[in-house]
Amino acid sequence: MKKTIVILTVLLLAAFSGCVESPEEDGVEEATMTHLRIGYQPSTHQIAHMVAMEKGWWEEDLAEFGITKVSDSEFPSGPPEMVAMMGGHLDIAYVGAAPPITAIAQGLDAKIVAAVQTQGSDLVLRPEINYTSPSDLRGLTIATFPPGSIQDTVFRKFLMDNNISTDDVVIKEMGPGDAMAAITAGAVDGIFLPHPGPAVIEMEGNGRSVVGSGEMWQDHACCCLLVSGELIREHPEMVKQIIRTHIKATAYLKGNQNEAAGIFANKTGYDLDKVKYSFETWDGEWISDPHLQINSTLKFAKVHYDLGNIDTTLTEEDLFDTRFYDAVTGE
Repeated sequence: MKKTIVILTVLLLAAFSGCVESPEEDGVEEATMTHLRIGYQPSTHQIAHMVAMEKGWWEEDLAEFGITKVSDSEFPSGPPEMVAMMGGHLDIAYVGAAPPITAIAQGLDAKIVAAVQTQGSDLVLRPEINYTSPSDLRGLTIATFPPGSIQDTVFRKFLMDNNISTDDVVIKEMGPGDAMAAITAGAVDGIFLPHPGPAVIEMEGNGRSVVGSGEMWQDHACCCLLVSGELIREHPEMVKQIIRTHIKATAYLKGNQNEAAGIFANKTGYDLDKVKYSFETWDGEWISDPHLQINSTLKFAKVHYDLGNIDTTLTEEDLFDTRFYDAVTGE
């Protein structure tokens, strides 16, 4: 498994190289930072970033630190997003809390500085499949995100917790679009995806949600805000403002969910009614306090170790830097 992940990392990095301009390509010297590069995924989990981008808050709030340009890059899931960050193409990332574990174990210089969201993924099976308990998953083919992702980690732990061998379920690695197309075509029996994918499949009549990720692992960490070590060391005051902006965007989206749904739909191309249905049916919660994610993230690290994805279990100090959030919220 570890060899496969390393090979995938090399291939994805080669494919991504050149897609995002480096500071040198912008004519900016390393000591001066004018361009902030953000990674995200097309999931309702990460709407806080989209709100801040749409409102112009990133550029407005970071202008005093010399930032004149903020760009974002979309990724289908967390593992390829971490490949881009390992290659130096991202400064911050909205990403699941699990992918940074493997990346940091492989040498990524970054820390989780804030939480983004908890829970919020569903196991959806084709309508004709009878589901009464996890044992009914034996022999089925389930599409989910790649190894190292939140969804792959949570789903595999769910199987193990219910004494189901991962050899008894065919787990297919797919991005959200491919997974939704696969269940629609009957090429897989089910999917385990973050929202809004499960809501879209249900509304289109191609499946029904049978288990929410909160039932699999109550209050589990999902998305987080990851910041490069270079940014932390060289621009600590900017990191504080990034967290302030993230907190502001999180509060805004929670208080203006219809507008936030519209922002998400415009950004990603999802149908607005399906996005609103996702808000009504998911079990997720948007948050910003990283302390709420520490325990389950450390459990993710243990699962990664047990699955053979990493050689050693990582500690809180390896993964988190809560100083900036604590300073901002203590102001």
